[in-house]
Amino acid sequence: MPDAIVTDGLTKWYGSKCVVNELSLRVPEGCVYGFLGRNGAGKSTTIKMLTGMVHADDGSASLLGQDVATLAPEMRQRIAYLAEGHPLYSWMTIDGLMRFTRPFYPAWNQGLFDQIIEHFQLDRKKKVKHLSKGQVAQVSLALGIAPEPELLILDDPTLGLDTVVRRDFLESLIQIIQKKGRTIFLSSHVLGDVERVADRIGVMVDGVLRVDCPTDEFKQSIRRVVLSFDGPPPKFSGCDGLVAMHVEERRLELVVVGLGDSHHTLFAALTPQPRTVDVVELNLEDAFIEYTRGSRRAVPVFSGD
Repeated sequence: MPDAIVTDGLTKWYGSKCVVNELSLRVPEGCVYGFLGRNGAGKSTTIKMLTGMVHADDGSASLLGQDVATLAPEMRQRIAYLAEGHPLYSWMTIDGLMRFTRPFYPAWNQGLFDQIIEHFQLDRKKKVKHLSKGQVAQVSLALGIAPEPELLILDDPTLGLDTVVRRDFLESLIQIIQKKGRTIFLSSHVLGDVERVADRIGVMVDGVLRVDCPTDEFKQSIRRVVLSFDGPPPKFSGCDGLVAMHVEERRLELVVVGLGDSHHTLFAALTPQPRTVDVVELNLEDAFIEYTRGSRRAVPVFSGD
C-alpha cells in the first residue's frame, strides 16, 4: 500500500532548541493516524512543516508522493488542513466563505457542503463573528471536506468544544473516514476521540517520535502493575521496559512496557514477597499519560507493523 505521508529525518530548530528531531514517519493511504504528544512535543511544528507553513532545517517530507517544498496547486487541491482554533474570516457569512473558497477547488462537492451545513443546522447568513466555537469548527469541517480531499490534516480540531458538539463533530468525521481511500492525520489532546477513530498512533516526546504502532498494540503493551506487601515494599532497582515507579506505604506501583513472564519471575523473587500482584489494563489516555508524564528512567521506544 502506498504512503500518503512520508518524512525522512525531518528536523526543525528554533534557536538552540531542536523541536523536531530527525522525524522519520510513514502514514499509509487509507489510515487514520493519531499524532500525539504533550504541549511542546513538536506536533504542531511537524504539521506546519507538512503543510508548508514552516521550512525544515533538515530532512524531507512528502504528501501523496510529492515533496512538500514543491507541491503543485493541483496537488494542494487533494489535501485539506483544519488548523487549531479554526481561523476563518470573521466578517464573512457562511455562504460568503463558501463562495470565496469554492473557486479554488475544481472538484468542489456543493451537495456535500450543503449536507454538512444542514446536518449541523447552521444559519448560512450568519457571520463567523456571531457563531459559537463549535459552529465555527463545523463550518471549517464543511469547507475542508467539500473539495473531496484524499488527505485530511487536522490539528486539534475539537479543542475547546463542549462534549455534545465534539461528539457530533467526531461522528461526522467517522462518516468521512468510511469513504474508501481517504487518509486522516489527526493531532488531538482528546485521547478518547483518538482511541475511537485511529488505526495507528505516533507519540512525540521532546521532539522525538518514540512510538509508531497500531493503537491497540500501544494500549496492550503498557500495563500498570500494583504489588501489595504486608509491610514497607522492598527497594526495587528496576526491570526491562520500566516507565515509571511509585512507592506508597505498603504498595509498589510500576508502569511497564512489554510485561511478560520474566517480570513476574522478578516480582516473585522480591524479598519480602508481594502479597498480591495486580495487573491493570489501561485505555489510550491512561497509557499515554503514564508513558509521557516523565520518569527518572529513559522512555522505552517501540514500533509495530
